[in-house]
Amino acid sequence: MAVSSERVEQALATVGISVTVTGIHRLTAGASRETFLIDYRLPDDTSDRAVLRRDPPGHGQADRMRAEAVCLRAALKSNVPVPQVLCSGDDAPGIDAPFLIMDYVAGETLPRKLQRDPELAAIRPRLAAEFGRILGRLHRTPLSGLEILDDSDPLEALEATFRAQGQDNPTVEIGFRWLRHNQPNSRPITLVHGDFRVGNLIIDANGVQAVLDWELCHLGNPIEDLGWLCVPAWRFGGQAPVGGLGERDALLDGYEQEAGWRPSDEELGWWEIFGTLKWLVLSIFQSQRHLSGAEHSLELAAIGRRVCEFEYDLLDSLGMIDDVAAAGPAVRAGAGAYRRPSLSEILELVAETITDTGPALADDAHQRHQLRIAANLLRIAGREVDAGTAGAGELATALASADCETEAQLAESIRTETLDWADPTVQRAVAATVVLRLRVSNPRRLGA
Repeated sequence: MAVSSERVEQALATVGISVTVTGIHRLTAGASRETFLIDYRLPDDTSDRAVLRRDPPGHGQADRMRAEAVCLRAALKSNVPVPQVLCSGDDAPGIDAPFLIMDYVAGETLPRKLQRDPELAAIRPRLAAEFGRILGRLHRTPLSGLEILDDSDPLEALEATFRAQGQDNPTVEIGFRWLRHNQPNSRPITLVHGDFRVGNLIIDANGVQAVLDWELCHLGNPIEDLGWLCVPAWRFGGQAPVGGLGERDALLDGYEQEAGWRPSDEELGWWEIFGTLKWLVLSIFQSQRHLSGAEHSLELAAIGRRVCEFEYDLLDSLGMIDDVAAAGPAVRAGAGAYRRPSLSEILELVAETITDTGPALADDAHQRHQLRIAANLLRIAGREVDAGTAGAGELATALASADCETEAQLAESIRTETLDWADPTVQRAVAATVVLRLRVSNPRRLGA
């Protein structure tokens, strides 16, 4: 649903900002919020830009948007680099959802460019420590006025979110068991960003210019933010643990400079595992929004096929992926009864065509992003065609090694501790189910 220029002008006018909107362009959308770039002209005929964030129309959560605006204003007072909020509201005709409008901040957010752009070469080695210093300042933010924020126990909340979905997942069950058996002591609560990671940071040659996406802000253990930043999914192919850009020691050094104390390696490790499990659970939740019929979305559907990547991340972080589990057979095309090109070759050809010609046909970044997702799904479908029925046999063999017939039975046995989650036989069975799916969804993760 488009955003009305006139309504944006009226929303800004309510806080005394007079502009003429000259253009609105939808940026690549996240899975939960829509973002628009607004070009406008001021009364003195100078031009500027702003950014509008809104919930998807019909799926608004006004309390969370209000909390995001409160946190942005509080963080700014604590010298955290954030965009200035211009206005926000629960709804407005022509915007049609809870929203906020903030200053536009120039810089780079794309993780691969942050990892490789020569213009950022000088600042790149210093970013991990800068991330730590920013979080140290954020976590010293006074809590007065932040009573609107949720302060529930994050592990309890995460498990409740997972249970509410009614899904059976052995990897998730192992994650919960490990976290409860290894939980560290608590820390005094602070403001927690909740999604501080590469991709939500605007960076240029001078460093971090803005911290974005405060929709998950809450009160809690400050180390949660540090662990989340180190989650494997946010390394985007890089080897360095801190967003693919730096080392944990540099992150903690920077944090200690501003916060005045240093989390232990064990605490950071626990919260890194928590964050890895959290992203796995959230990816299941997001995919179910599409699979349940609640929200038709190519992006959410694609996340369903990426769940095995995040399962792999969790098991690998726990040391439960061994050489035997990871060394499965490669997926190869069978001859089939039909002449070439085979179905998988046709799907790959269509995917290549979309990849090569799509950017020239798409009018904006959101459309190009959708085409990239579509091409990837076609390639996944092709690999599944090539795999044939072999996966079903592998799955049955893996489950049988743990004396189970279904994944639901395996998950339930781990949850109720009928099976010991720490038993290497159980761990290998769970790892095998994840790896066989990963060979189809993203074989590059296995070096294939």
